[in-house]
Amino acid sequence: MTDKEESNHSSEVGAVRSLQETPTWALATVCFFFIAVSICLERLINLLSTRLKKNRKTSLLEAVEKLKSVLMVLGFMSLMLNVTEGEVSKICIPIKYANRMLPCRKTIKSHNDVSEDDDDDDDGDNHDNSFFHQCSSKGKTSLISEEGLTQLSYFFFVLACMHILCNLAILLLGMAKMRKWNSWEKETQTVEYLAANDPNRFRITRDTTFARRHLSSWTETSFQLWIKCFFRQFYNSVAKVDYLTLRHGFIFAHVSSNNAFNFQNYIQRSLHEDFKTVVGISPLMWLTVVIFMLLDVSGWRVYFYMSFVPLIIVLVIGTKLEMIVAKMAVTIKENNSVIRGTPLVEPNDTHFWFSNPRFLLSILHYTLFLNTFEMAFIVWITWQFGINSCYHDNRGIIITRLVLAVTVQFLSSYITLPLYAIVTQMGSSYKRAILEEQLANVLRHWQGMVKEKRKTNQTPETYNNSNNNNGDIDSGESPVQTEVASEFRFSGRQSPILQEIQIQEKTER
Repeated sequence: MTDKEESNHSSEVGAVRSLQETPTWALATVCFFFIAVSICLERLINLLSTRLKKNRKTSLLEAVEKLKSVLMVLGFMSLMLNVTEGEVSKICIPIKYANRMLPCRKTIKSHNDVSEDDDDDDDGDNHDNSFFHQCSSKGKTSLISEEGLTQLSYFFFVLACMHILCNLAILLLGMAKMRKWNSWEKETQTVEYLAANDPNRFRITRDTTFARRHLSSWTETSFQLWIKCFFRQFYNSVAKVDYLTLRHGFIFAHVSSNNAFNFQNYIQRSLHEDFKTVVGISPLMWLTVVIFMLLDVSGWRVYFYMSFVPLIIVLVIGTKLEMIVAKMAVTIKENNSVIRGTPLVEPNDTHFWFSNPRFLLSILHYTLFLNTFEMAFIVWITWQFGINSCYHDNRGIIITRLVLAVTVQFLSSYITLPLYAIVTQMGSSYKRAILEEQLANVLRHWQGMVKEKRKTNQTPETYNNSNNNNGDIDSGESPVQTEVASEFRFSGRQSPILQEIQIQEKTER
């Protein structure tokens, strides 16, 4: 190899190449990899949606769709950063403004030092710094460099991944918490339970298990009750007696005396409805991200103080939910010294702040997003700037923030959200999830058939011979309709969907 060839070879080593100088096999390999990964992810999401639709998990299906929209927004933001990074880098600002409100304390190189360093750079580096030279020739600097925009796009990628992982943890831990409630629900169908809760049996209120759990010397003042409820959320937040008592109060208020109603399934469907709300990201949350990025100034320690806010909010919400149950026990004691059967709690919106049970979920949703943002930020700065960057000057603060974020995630997923799912049923109203989505859809389809028959002046046959069918409804389509009608006939109440159908029919007339 001649000296000229060696010189050309050494100049090619480590040089920055554009696509027109890149081998086609390398370009095709990279494209194939990213296309294959993207298609696999899309297929997995579609498979999950199909599975949820097949199992009629409407709430979870809507949650997946909302999560897809959030990921689409994050992906579009990352794409816009990559496309416009050149134009944004051309925006020049005075150096005195560029040196204000820095996230790290570091020495900024003078223009002379930068010029001397640039003289030693190769042609590729000079091309990358062209926008810097364009601003430096004017005595200014770029608003944000191309490297900074690339790092910011990485942050949105990390935030998207962390958002998925945190929401998955919320759903799995919440369902794991509710799993043991299934055995309590099965117990309500046993003879022993029916005998122990005989409505003709008189008992002193204070001697009931529910009263003994919540009434003590620590409940004499409101402050003592708050303290007791604060510590109770960490251990046995939802006791068996609490579940059975709240179940009895809910059924008596909304489902009459139908003891066969599966309260555990209803709560699980309600959790899925709440999860559908939690997975979204509102404009207010995006505004919060912008504000915290603005306040990330060296020496202010905004992120350190902010890391305590989600923990405080989650603990306050958990204490409030425990307080609602405890105050119900206090109300029963004050109203009745002797009760019949199971202690009866009265669902009412006044138990909640602003008489709005959903207000607690809104606060919890905002808190969970703050916690997700905190964990994503820690992962991002560690990935992009390393463990020895200025962000990690105080390792104790970083470790404290990380521990607090993980603690908040566990408390909210395993304790607070399941507790909210059951206590929020003590509001004045209940959710449409009281009926299976399948039954509701069958009834709506049934309503459509009746309307079509009325249009053709045909009277639908609603009952068969009582000697043959024992008074069951003749659905003509599905035995599910008979199951719904018989259940609500037994309970002495009419299905909410049937009530809605009647109201709609009267309005049309």
